[in-house]
Amino acid sequence: MIEQIPGMPAGTIGFRARGKLTAADYENVIVPDIEAAFTLHRKLRILYAMAGDFDGFEPRALWDDAKLGLRHFTGFERVAVVADDASLRKTVHLLEAVIPADVREYESDDFAKAMAWICEPPIDGGR
Repeated sequence: MIEQIPGMPAGTIGFRARGKLTAADYENVIVPDIEAAFTLHRKLRILYAMAGDFDGFEPRALWDDAKLGLRHFTGFERVAVVADDASLRKTVHLLEAVIPADVREYESDDFAKAMAWICEPPIDGGR
């Protein structure tokens, strides 16, 4: 299950994942929310917070994530992933080399730091 984190500033969107992330989560929440945000902003900042009970991704959810990332390959300014799973953080770290965005991973104890970093005002106003 995934839900949008309320109260994020313009040009910034956040999601909190629990349990197993499914293709339906992408189709019904993530993709529509991100596509709507791109209609208003040239670049986006994304925060993904994986709760302690996060149990990974369905294969089709990973495919949907890849398609979304390719569709907006240069559209992400910053991506923050908050997770306690070391293998997930390691994967995020590896993606930093191929994603043309500033990507950082945080442990759940550092959620406030991740939120502060992702919410810093964009240099160009995000337009």
